[in-house]
Amino acid sequence: MSGLATDLLDYPFDERCIATEPAHPRDAARLMVVDRASGAVQHAQVRDLPRWIGAGDALVVNRSSVLRARLRTPDTEGLLLEPTADGCWRMLLRRAKRYRAGDRLPLVGPHAGGGGDALELVARDGGAWKVRIAAGTEGGDAAAVIERSGWTPLPPYILRAREGRHEPGDDDHDRAEYETVYADAAARGSVAAPTAGLHFTDELLAELSARGVRRESVVLHVGAGTFKPVDSATLGEHPMHSEPMFVPPATLAMLRESPRPRVVAVGTTVVRALESVPADAGAGGWGGETSILIAPGHAFRNVDAMLTNFHLPRSTLLALVGGFVGLERLKELYALAQREGYRFYSFGDAMLIA
Repeated sequence: MSGLATDLLDYPFDERCIATEPAHPRDAARLMVVDRASGAVQHAQVRDLPRWIGAGDALVVNRSSVLRARLRTPDTEGLLLEPTADGCWRMLLRRAKRYRAGDRLPLVGPHAGGGGDALELVARDGGAWKVRIAAGTEGGDAAAVIERSGWTPLPPYILRAREGRHEPGDDDHDRAEYETVYADAAARGSVAAPTAGLHFTDELLAELSARGVRRESVVLHVGAGTFKPVDSATLGEHPMHSEPMFVPPATLAMLRESPRPRVVAVGTTVVRALESVPADAGAGGWGGETSILIAPGHAFRNVDAMLTNFHLPRSTLLALVGGFVGLERLKELYALAQREGYRFYSFGDAMLIA
């Protein structure tokens, strides 16, 4: 794995395939179904999942909720990364070198209100800033300020594609679309959505349940590192990001059943969480930080099938899926998807690999 040349994570891509809006309804998104054993490929829609996921299977989802992590000021904008022990936040800030510790930057939210909400720059922290989030006239703690003055942290490639196509954005619309129907508001901490889960509707989940599919969950808060391209010569040299996660007792118990149900992971975040669980994890659930790097050569212990979107070149997400289905095979499937008009990336279509 460590010696995998980064250029092997490249593939030809037509940027017109980037989806800037999700399918409506969500489960109308297209679905490429790949049988690893036979190599067969079928084309369907996400609402057809009950044809391939049925009684006795366990569908595992990520219940993390999206933080309004993109903050704007009159002169710049940035992305919250993670809270610090002293109540501050680490934040990436555009044009960071023009600012100094002690600067107070007023926040510009998506709506009127939040007057006086601001960022107070505390100190540089590597390539980021350590900031304090200060409430204005409406008061409240940092979470309240983020909720009213923050913007939905859509991936940069969606924002660029919208700009290039002169497409207007609406944050209320983005907030509703860039969140799974099963997200837990008490688990708000992701700076990017676990996007494979965006395809599910309440109706589809109900149909799966009626067919005997059990649903289990994890919480993994997606970090900004998920967007970081692999720019080292080899994958092993890439500084893999770390993300907080928790696997609850019920999910751990399911993994230990004998025989174990077929585990269908909804998204790469669920794969990362399940493959990070140590063999000696206690019955009370397991939590911590994971910096697991999954790539070709990984021996999957807890995942039997995967629902995932179509990912960026030179990304650790592409390496993960390539580890599951084979990297060269994955690139063949991506070429087929582009010929067939599938939509790529966060708001795009899906692939079930079983």
